[in-house]
Amino acid sequence: MPLKAHPIPDGIVEVHGNKYMADTKGRLTALEMIKPQRKLEDELVRREFGFALALAYQIARFKGHAYTNMADFDALLAQEYNIIKGGSKGNKQYVSFDGLMMVEVRVQDHIAFGPEIHVAKAIFDDILTEKSADSAPEVRSIIMDAFATDKAGQINRANLYLLLQTESEDPRWGEGQRAIRDAMRVVGSKSYIRFKIRTDPEGGWDTVTIDLASA
Repeated sequence: MPLKAHPIPDGIVEVHGNKYMADTKGRLTALEMIKPQRKLEDELVRREFGFALALAYQIARFKGHAYTNMADFDALLAQEYNIIKGGSKGNKQYVSFDGLMMVEVRVQDHIAFGPEIHVAKAIFDDILTEKSADSAPEVRSIIMDAFATDKAGQINRANLYLLLQTESEDPRWGEGQRAIRDAMRVVGSKSYIRFKIRTDPEGGWDTVTIDLASA
């Protein structure tokens, strides 16, 4: 079934029987004064935007239906078979009988950092200052990257996790790692749904692309 475009206004305004279009500053320009190529471009954008909006609404409805159907299935399993689907974090997998299709739900926590993160940074700064000559370049890089912030002032969690996985005989190292863990706050979570397929029950999974940017 072909996708039906969502209605998009043509951008034409009629004043006293004359047709105009508003430019980027809101000024009305007579339709006959607009270059043909600009009108064609405007028509192209509006037409494709109509299909994009229709697809976006369709995906949103599909996502809602998918979550509702899985929630109903989970409730059925719990009621009829006393089976609880998924782990403590809410991650779940639903697999077809032939093992070739899977619907996967992943829950990702949003982590924020409390004031303990400044304590942790101070500890690791002291370690770097005292052992600057003895520290291996890769260790110095791990510490410096762990507390580096982006333009928005956010810490890269991947770099911080790498520091947590790195060991040292210095007792202050463990104190700094404990301060990092104490600083972590789960401030929310978001669930993602993915559809995966494979041609062999023993083979690897391929993700069905729904994101337009990745298609």
